[in-house]
Amino acid sequence: MLNKIDHIGVAVKNLENSLAFYESMGAKPYHFEEVASQKVKVAFIKIGESNIELLEPTSEDSPIFKYIEKNGEGIHHICYDVQDLGKALEMLKKDGFKLINETPLKGAHHKLVAFVHPKSTNGVLTELSMDEK
Repeated sequence: MLNKIDHIGVAVKNLENSLAFYESMGAKPYHFEEVASQKVKVAFIKIGESNIELLEPTSEDSPIFKYIEKNGEGIHHICYDVQDLGKALEMLKKDGFKLINETPLKGAHHKLVAFVHPKSTNGVLTELSMDEK
């Protein structure tokens, strides 16, 4: 069911400052977006077949703001592309995995996304995504 690693999400306090490392290594961001449902601004950087998603909170009640307050900046989640997100969530729930989102949300790049709780995935916050149909 997992097609590929879509991206690795990195929580940052400031997108512009955080882009400096990638730009100095020759990797330019190719997409910027604000995701209102998650209260973040994002920048995507293509590296090979995968992406790095930098996430800057837009509000103090953003999950990313709370994450940074608790853990500091750094890797927040890994995202896997799946063919059928609804079917994947149904299967995971049936198999006893703890879901943060039982129904998909609208994410960046016009994708549908849902998160699986890190307690079910060896401590790694896991995002599943698919292109919106």
